[in-house]
Amino acid sequence: MKYDVLLGLGMVMLGLFGQGLIRLLVDHGDRGLLAWLPGGFGLSLAAHAVLTATGVLLAGWSHTRSKALGRR
Repeated sequence: MKYDVLLGLGMVMLGLFGQGLIRLLVDHGDRGLLAWLPGGFGLSLAAHAVLTATGVLLAGWSHTRSKALGRR
């Protein structure tokens, strides 16, 4: 159950911040959920990239752990 929740969280992070990353690359002024961050375009781009990568790694790790336990 724990790995299913982590998988869902990772996929939500991937969806939200991946979409935000693409939107930020297309329209530099639209910083999305992280508009409150100071630092402008560069920091916002880096934060979106890190959070997207975190979502990918979390979803992949939890899927692998769930599969090792025989749940997938």
